[in-house]
Amino acid sequence: MSSIPAELKYSAEHEWVAQTDTEGVVRVGITDFAQDALGEVVYVEHAAVDAEVAAGDVVGEVESTKSVSDIYAPVAGTIVAVNTALDQEPQAINADPYGAGWLFEIRLSEISGIETLLSAEDYTNQVG
Repeated sequence: MSSIPAELKYSAEHEWVAQTDTEGVVRVGITDFAQDALGEVVYVEHAAVDAEVAAGDVVGEVESTKSVSDIYAPVAGTIVAVNTALDQEPQAINADPYGAGWLFEIRLSEISGIETLLSAEDYTNQVG
C-alpha cells in the first residue's frame, strides 16, 4: 500500500502539496503511488523558475525506466524554486517522494486554490 500522509493535499494527477514555512508558498512533488507506478526515476525536467502557471498546466516531466510522465501545477501561482538536487540524484523521488524528492515550490496566486485539492482520504479513495 502506498504512503499517503494525512497532512498533505493531493491532485487527481498524483501530485502532493505541502505548506512551507513561507506564507503563501507551497511545495509540490509526486506521490508515493505515482513514483511506484513510474518505476526507477532517471531524469527530471524542472519547472521554469519565475514562470506564472495556472492549475493544471504542464510544468515539467519525470522520466523513468518505464515511461515519461508530465508534471502538472496543482495550483495557480509563480514557480519560486525547483529542487536542483534531482539533477544529480533523480532517484530521490523513489527513495523519499515526500521529502528529498520534492519537485518545486509555488507562490500561490490565491490561497483558496489549495481548497480545491483532495484530502488524504479523498486521494486514498481515488487510488484504491
